[in-house]
Amino acid sequence: MRSYNPDLTPPWKRSAPVPEVPAEVDLVVEEVSTGFCGAVIRCEAGTVTLEDRFGKHRVFPLAPRGFLLEGKVVTLTRPSAAPARQSRTASGSIAVPGARARVARAGRIYVEGRHDAELVERVWGDDLRIEGVVVEYLEGIDDLPAIVAEFAPAADARLGILVDHLVPGSKESRIAAQVSSPDVLIVGHPYIDVWEAVKPSSVGIPAWPVIPRGQDWKTGVCRALGWPDNTGAAWQHILSRVHSYKDLEPSLLGRVEELIDFVTAP
Repeated sequence: MRSYNPDLTPPWKRSAPVPEVPAEVDLVVEEVSTGFCGAVIRCEAGTVTLEDRFGKHRVFPLAPRGFLLEGKVVTLTRPSAAPARQSRTASGSIAVPGARARVARAGRIYVEGRHDAELVERVWGDDLRIEGVVVEYLEGIDDLPAIVAEFAPAADARLGILVDHLVPGSKESRIAAQVSSPDVLIVGHPYIDVWEAVKPSSVGIPAWPVIPRGQDWKTGVCRALGWPDNTGAAWQHILSRVHSYKDLEPSLLGRVEELIDFVTAP
C-alpha cells in the first residue's frame, strides 16, 4: 500500500511560494540574513557573488527565499546558458543570418589574378554579397589605363583596384600612376604575389622563401619548400589553410577593406 503523508501544518503557518528569479549579472538584490546589498557579478553552481557600491564582494549560497528584490523575498536561481555570441564572417564582420545577396552595384573591385580573387572571396565573400560588390580579375595590369577607360568609372560606378607589389619604383607603381580619376582607387600590398599575404604560420612554414630575381616566383617557392612543381596544387593547399582574416597579413586586410568602403560609399 502506498504511504500517505499529509502536510498537517496549519494553512496560516505554511510559507507562501515566492518567485524564482535568475541571478543575471547586474541584478541588485539584498541577502536576507546579513542585509548585504549588491549587484550580481557572478553566478556559479550553488553560489552567487554580489558586489556592493563600495566594491566589496560577498559570496552567498543560492538558498530558497534567500534574497530580497525590490523589498520582496525571492529565490535566486542560476541563469540559463548565456546567449550565443554573435557569429561573424570570415572577415570579422557581424554575420547577418538569412541575409539575401544585394543586386550587384555598378561599381566593381578588380584584382590582378585568379588567386587574388579566390582569396578575397574566401575572406570577404559574405560581406561582398551583402554589399552587392562584384570582384573581377585582370590577369595582370599592363593594360590597366585602357581597362579603366573602358569601364568608364563615375560617381555611381566607382572602381577599386588591388595591385600586387605596389611599391615605389616598381613596374606596377608606374602603371598605376597613369590612372587618375576621383572615382578610381588603386591600392596595393608589398608582396610579389598574393601568396605571400597569407601568414607563413597559417601555411605551416617558418617564412616565405626569398626567390632570386629572374626566376618564376611561384615555381621557386614550390622548389624551395620541397613542394611538387605544381603551382595550382600549391595554391589550393595555401588557400585551404585560410579560414579567416586572422590568417592574412594586415597589409592586405587594410587594403581590401579600403576598397570595399570606397566602392560602397554613398
